Amino acid sequence: MTDRRVVIAGGHGKIAQHLIEVLTARGDRAVALIRNPDHISAVTALGALPEVIDMETASVDDVAALMHDADAAVFAAGAGPSGGIERKDTVDRGAAVLLADAAEKAGVKRFVQISSFGAGEPVPDDAGDTWKAYIEAKTAAEEDLKRRSHLEWTILRPGGLTDDDPTGHIALSAPPLERGTVPRADVAAVIAALLQSPSTAGKTLMLTSGETRIEDAIEAV
Repeated sequence: MTDRRVVIAGGHGKIAQHLIEVLTARGDRAVALIRNPDHISAVTALGALPEVIDMETASVDDVAALMHDADAAVFAAGAGPSGGIERKDTVDRGAAVLLADAAEKAGVKRFVQISSFGAGEPVPDDAGDTWKAYIEAKTAAEEDLKRRSHLEWTILRPGGLTDDDPTGHIALSAPPLERGTVPRADVAAVIAALLQSPSTAGKTLMLTSGETRIEDAIEAV
């Protein structure tokens, strides 16, 4: 039982829902920032405290007010495949920057940001416009976070996401890492473990399924 308060942006997303379950099971208190009030009952049933806020229009003060007494923040939001090019910037970059700004204002130091394979790398010439916008947004969000000296940040770049059952075994390393997939439930378990691993602050980590137990993989990095 750890009894830590963790604020999750994108609190109704698939990874976030798995994360809420993991955090709740170990005695932490998850605060789910959600845009749609229709999702209140879903995140509450998982054990989270719901807070309705639109990260595309909210101010830093609005978000910081919801982060009082928090021990950590997780950026798990995303515009999604149907979000359009413009929302790749306003959500995948803009909302990430907003959460980091709010964390600094609220004095929340531990910060885990979900990014993606491909971020921080040149976008292939044959990439579609939507993928290009997505990677550019994720890269910009990473670059913003890396400039912040007041946050103990970790950037996690998972490979292709699946809804397969968790395996508890992963490949985790600093870039580069061979491309692969990973169940969302395992991504959530890694995030939960990272929150308890302050030695991973300041690191950018690539994640796929693999042969190493999550705890051992995190200890190794």
